[in-house]
Amino acid sequence: MKYFSSRMLPEPVNALWDARAFGLPVEHVAARIGWSTTAVRGHIRDHAGIRPRVTAPKRSLSFEERIEIQALRRAGSGVRAIARELGRSPSTISRELVGKSNSRRYIATRAQAITWEKARRPRPSKLAMNSGLRTVVQGWLKLNYSPEQIAGRLKREFPTDPEMQVSHETIYQAIYLISRGGLQREVTTRLRTGRAMRHPSRKTDERRGRISGMTMIADRPADADDRTFPGHWEGDLIVGKDSKSAIGTVVERHSGYLLLVRLDPNLNRVEALTQGLTAKLADLPDTLRHTLTWDQGKEMTQHAKIAIDADIDIYFCDPHSPWQRPSNENTNGLLRQYFPKGTDLSIYSQHDLDYVQWEMNDRPRKRLQFAKPNEIIENILLR
Repeated sequence: MKYFSSRMLPEPVNALWDARAFGLPVEHVAARIGWSTTAVRGHIRDHAGIRPRVTAPKRSLSFEERIEIQALRRAGSGVRAIARELGRSPSTISRELVGKSNSRRYIATRAQAITWEKARRPRPSKLAMNSGLRTVVQGWLKLNYSPEQIAGRLKREFPTDPEMQVSHETIYQAIYLISRGGLQREVTTRLRTGRAMRHPSRKTDERRGRISGMTMIADRPADADDRTFPGHWEGDLIVGKDSKSAIGTVVERHSGYLLLVRLDPNLNRVEALTQGLTAKLADLPDTLRHTLTWDQGKEMTQHAKIAIDADIDIYFCDPHSPWQRPSNENTNGLLRQYFPKGTDLSIYSQHDLDYVQWEMNDRPRKRLQFAKPNEIIENILLR
C-alpha cells in the first residue's frame, strides 16, 4: 500500500480530468488544482490519457466522511451512531471500519489510501478474456478500422451474440493501457492518429477548421458499401496551379459514371461548389440520387444546404482516408490526362468539362466487363 497523498483524493483528480476534457493547457490545469505541471503530466501519462475509474466513485465514502468517522470513532461513537451522523447505512460504516482499520484503530488517510489502491487495480477486460473477440478486433485493427467502426461492425455481424460485441472505449483502453492487456502492442501503430496516448475529444464546433454537423461514413447505409446498388456517389476536388482553382469530381460507385463540376472563379470555393454541385446533383433522377460521400474538405462547409436542395444524403470520410472513396480517387488520377498538375483549371468552361465527362463515360471498363458507364446508366434508367 502506498502512503497517502492528495493525488488519492477524487476532487483534485476529477478537476484535472474535467479541465483536460475541456481542452485547458497542462499549465492551467496545474494552477487550478494546485499540482506542479510535472505531476499533472505524469498522472496523465500513467493513465495513458484515459480517465481512471477511481476518479468518480459516486457511492464511496468521501475523504471528508472518513475524517469524520475517525473523529467520531475516537470519541467512542458506535457504528449506528456514526451512520446516523453521516446519513449512511450501518453496513457501510461497518465494512469501512472492519476492512480498513489497523489494530482496531481507524485512520482516515490510511483508509483513503487503501480505497485508492483497490480501485486502481484493473479488472480483466472483455478482450483479454475472450480470445475469439480479441482475434477479430486485432484483425480489423490491422486493416486500419477505427475502434468505433469495429464496435459498430461487431454489432452488425453478431447481432444476437453479446459476447462478440464490445464498445469502442473498451478497445481504446485495451490498446493504450498496458495493464488492461488483451491486444497485441503493435496494433497501437494502426490507429489513424498513431498516438500512444488517448487525447481528449472536443466537440465538433470546438475544432478549428472542422466542418460542423458531419455524418461520418461509418453511418452510411450498407447498400452504399456494395457496388451492386446504383445511386451512391463519391466526390472530391482536383486542384489547379497554386491551389487557386479547382474542379469538382463526382463518381457513381455502381457504374463509374462521372460528373464534372465547374467552380465559378468569381466566387469563393465554398459558394462555388455549393452552387455547381447542387445543380449537377439535382438534375439526376431519383433512382440515381441516394448518397454522396466526400472528403473532409472545407469546400463542403454548406453540405447541409446541398443535401436539402439536391435531396441527397451526404457522408464524410475519416481524415486522411482516400481509400474510403476508391472510385473517385482512381478517376481523379485518370483525369490528370486532361488536367495536368500545375494547370490553371479556371480557364475551362462547363462546356469543356462536359466534353471530358462524356469522353470518360464513353470508355469501356474492365470492371464492367468492358461495358461503358454511359451504357450502365442508360440501362438503369430504362428499367
